[in-house]
Amino acid sequence: MEILHITAQPWYLLLLALGAVLALLGLIVKLRLHAFIALCVVSLLTALFAGIPVAKVVPTLMASFGGTLASVALLVGLGAMIGKLLEVTGGAQVLADNLVNRFGADKAPLALGVASLCFGFPIFFDAGLIVMMPIIFSVARRFSGSVLTYALPAAGAFAVMHAFVPPHPGPVAAADFLGADIGLLLLVGLFIALPTWYLGAYLYSQYAGKRFFIPLDSVFFTDSSQDSHKSHDGHTAPSFASVIAILLLPVVLIFMDTGVNTLLIAGVIAGDNTVVDTLRLLGKTPVALLITLLLSIVIFSRRYGMAKIQQWCGDSLAPICGVILVTGAGGMFGGVLRASGIGDALAGLLADTGMPLIVAGFIISACLRVAQGSATVALTTTAALMAPMVALSTGLSAIDLCCVVIAIAGGATVLSHFNDSGFWLVSRLLNMDEKTTLRTWTVMETLLGTIAFVLALVLSMIF
Repeated sequence: MEILHITAQPWYLLLLALGAVLALLGLIVKLRLHAFIALCVVSLLTALFAGIPVAKVVPTLMASFGGTLASVALLVGLGAMIGKLLEVTGGAQVLADNLVNRFGADKAPLALGVASLCFGFPIFFDAGLIVMMPIIFSVARRFSGSVLTYALPAAGAFAVMHAFVPPHPGPVAAADFLGADIGLLLLVGLFIALPTWYLGAYLYSQYAGKRFFIPLDSVFFTDSSQDSHKSHDGHTAPSFASVIAILLLPVVLIFMDTGVNTLLIAGVIAGDNTVVDTLRLLGKTPVALLITLLLSIVIFSRRYGMAKIQQWCGDSLAPICGVILVTGAGGMFGGVLRASGIGDALAGLLADTGMPLIVAGFIISACLRVAQGSATVALTTTAALMAPMVALSTGLSAIDLCCVVIAIAGGATVLSHFNDSGFWLVSRLLNMDEKTTLRTWTVMETLLGTIAFVLALVLSMIF
C-alpha cells in the first residue's frame, strides 16, 4: 500500500484514527448497520478527512480492498470446498472421534489446540484456521456447549505460531532487520509461544466458553445428526488415514515454501534455481490448497461420483460471500489508515521516548497494530524503525535480540479490532456479532501478545 505522505499534523491524524474507530463502533454496535456497509462508509470518510487527494480516494479504497481479497478470497473459497467435502462425507467426524478417543472428552479442546500448533508451524493463520474449521465444528457438535471452547484453542495456536515462530514471514523479516539469528529465534519463539498459547488461548477458552455461548451455526457446517461411521448420504465414511492425508498435504506443501525460503535467507541454498522456484510455487498457500482440493476430489469422487462432488463444491461457495466481503472491507479500512500515514505519525511520536528497547518495541508495535490493523505490517514496520536504535546499542546478546523480536511480535498481536481482516474472518466463521468478537477474540489476542511480551522481558533479564 502506497503511503501518500499526507501533510496533516500527526495529532490530527491520530485523532482521526480514533474518531474512525469510534464511528465504526457506533454504526455497527449501536445503530446495527451491517458491518460491510459501515466499513465502506467509514473508510471513504476517513480517506477524505485524512487529506488523501480526491482523485486517489477510490483507487486507494479499491487497492486495499482488492489486496485483502487477493489473499483471503482464494483461501476461503478453496478451504470452504475442502471443508465441505470433509464434512458431508463424514471425514471431519472421523478425525474428531479419533482426537476425542485419544485425548478424552475433557481434553478435546486441548487436542484441537495441540493439532493446530503442529499444523501452524508452516501454515499461515487464515489458511490453517479454515482447514481446521470442519474438525472444530465436528467436535463442538459432539459435546454441545459453546463453539468458543473448541475454536479459541485452535485459533490461538495458529495466531502464536504465525506471530512468534519462524519460518513465518513476520518474525523472519523482523529478525533480518534487527540482526537476530533465525535458528535461535526459532528456539526462543517456541519456548515463549507454547506457554503463551496455554495461558492466553487454552485456559482463556475454558472461561470464554462458559461466559459466552456461541451456538454451532457456521457456513462450513450443517447441523444435522450423523453416525460417525457414515456420510450424510449413508455411505461409509472415509478412513482416518485418508482424512489425515488431506489435512497434512497442505502443511507439507506450505512447509516446502517456508522451509526453502528460510534456507534461502540463511544462504544455505542459492536462489535463481528452477527446482527451488518450482518447490516454492507448489508451497504457496493457494496452490497448496488447490492441490489438496484436487486430491480430495479424486478420493471422494470414486465413491460419490463427480455430480455429487460438483454439487457440494457449489453449495460451499454460496454462503461465504459475506465472509469474503466483510473481510475485504476490513482490509480496506486498514489500508486507508496505512495510506494516510497515521501509523507513521504514531511511530514518530514514540520512537525517541528513551524507553528500554524491548519495551519501546512492544509499545510502538502495539500502537501501529491498533492504528492500521495488520499484524505483519506492525511487526515489520516497528522492526525497521528499531533497527538503527538496536545497531547503536551495546551489550545486546543474541538472546536479547530474539527477545526484542518477540516483544515486537507481541505488540503486533494485541487489540485486534475492526481494521484487522483477521477480526472479521473469525467473527464470520464463528457467526459472532461484533460486540462478542471484541469481548472474546480481541481479549484473547491481547492476552497472547501481552503474555509473550512479559515472558520475553523476563527472559532478557535472566540472560
